[in-house]
Amino acid sequence: MNTIKMTFIALCITSTLVACSPPEVVATQGETAKPLQLVPQDLLTLTESTLARGPVISGSLQPVVKAELNAEVSGIVMQVLKDNGDLVQTGDVLVKLDQTTYRDKLLSAQEAERSAVVSLEQANRQLKRMQSLSKQSLVTQEGLEAAENKANQAQSDLASARARLVEARQQMEKTEVKAPFSGVVATRKVSAGDTAQIGKGLMVLIDPASIRFEGYVAADRVGQVKVGNKVTFKVNGYSGQFFTGTVERINPVANESTRQVQLLVAMDLKQQSLVAGLYAEGHVEAQNSDALMVPESALIREGDKHFVWQFANNELKKTEVEVGDKDERWGTQHILSGVVSGAQILRHPQGALTNGGKAELATATQVSSEQTSAKVSTGY
Repeated sequence: MNTIKMTFIALCITSTLVACSPPEVVATQGETAKPLQLVPQDLLTLTESTLARGPVISGSLQPVVKAELNAEVSGIVMQVLKDNGDLVQTGDVLVKLDQTTYRDKLLSAQEAERSAVVSLEQANRQLKRMQSLSKQSLVTQEGLEAAENKANQAQSDLASARARLVEARQQMEKTEVKAPFSGVVATRKVSAGDTAQIGKGLMVLIDPASIRFEGYVAADRVGQVKVGNKVTFKVNGYSGQFFTGTVERINPVANESTRQVQLLVAMDLKQQSLVAGLYAEGHVEAQNSDALMVPESALIREGDKHFVWQFANNELKKTEVEVGDKDERWGTQHILSGVVSGAQILRHPQGALTNGGKAELATATQVSSEQTSAKVSTGY
């Protein structure tokens, strides 16, 4: 009886072990891991490019050609013909002031000139008669001199009248404020009905084609900058775009508050029309050199070490690299050692990659086939 019981227990233990054991892997032991499929877009071939070194520059876009138009005569604003953002041509009327007072002055000056002309003509005729009579000794020398003085006085009166006429005409013209150059209205400061005293601001006009980058660099880096250096910068409001310019002038006087030095950068405005006043920041390319550069997306950081995943001989290899300076223009990193020009690395290493793992580059036919299969399976 004991023997039968022991046999039954043994059978139960055996059944339990069989039920809990893992599935057989004999069938999978002969299979090899499938290589990681890569497409050309996954890889980046390293080549040397230009590494720019230089100080940071920050500032704003400002127009070189700018006019702040102020009232040159006082009066009530009758019309404002242009508004912010309007394009204007040279000579276009922007603001009209009340002309009543100046029209009266002009008419008075014109009448005074005509009167002075008549007086001069009469004085000249009288002088000629007196000169003729003097030759015949029919008038005294005092009479002749009096006629000459009267003619001279009439000449002076005419000159004064004409000067007053010119002044009145100029004042009349100044009641119409005109554009001194072709450009854009940047700021309108008055409206119809306002009282404009002499010197009151009316409008600000700029020429967008004259915009330049007025930036500042730290005083301890200004020694690296020279006229003619290239500048690459970004402008707030133009996301993802880079603009270029050339250092045109270096201000010889540092800013009193910040002690930074101003650089005036001429821009290539063929790129596009920009908005004045926007903040801009970039780098002065004071020193350029050829270097092996990689985008930051291709770098793996582990503590103080940097790695890239290199693809060669159908294998992926995690390779440690030494990095140098960063090119702020493009966000690329200088590779000092670890890989050489011509090496292929993963552009965006992601997922569980295995060092030494197999990988292969899919052919164009395979890529096209996979895309077709995806469209058929999804219905798109």
